[in-house]
Amino acid sequence: MRRWVIGIVISALLLTGCQANASEVSEDLFDYQGSYVGDNSAVVRAIMNGKGAENFTGVELQTKEEPYGVIATYDWTEAEGNSEEVTIHNASYLFTLIQNADWVRFEFETMGEEETYELTREELQAWYGVGWNDIDNEEELNELIEESTGDEEKVKELLSGEMK
Repeated sequence: MRRWVIGIVISALLLTGCQANASEVSEDLFDYQGSYVGDNSAVVRAIMNGKGAENFTGVELQTKEEPYGVIATYDWTEAEGNSEEVTIHNASYLFTLIQNADWVRFEFETMGEEETYELTREELQAWYGVGWNDIDNEEELNELIEESTGDEEKVKELLSGEMK
């Protein structure tokens, strides 16, 4: 019930506040760098400008006690994208832009099932071998993501929690 209410609230906010034309959607997300998990606008903008945004259904911010986190949900029943790719891409953006996000969880609702991936700031940073503060713009971040996701075994190790 709570997810449903959160989904409706987010949908209403997106429909009323984010009726942007194409030029506004491609804003510089790094304007949000240094934001906090409690900044709903920055979190939603990062997700809505990420991969799989057309299937995004809601977000839940965990801000009452540390570690702080973000739960993003997607309706993946008719999605054509790769949920693993969406997870790594969007987690990378969230950790780069939202300075106090300690963990992120992505829940993909599929036909009667749910795929869930959870990553922490530390494990994704170790996987990349680069500090989040060393990334200054979208081009650098996209290059890092592209280089790192080329190795399928490495991706599986990260998402299964079996990093070496």
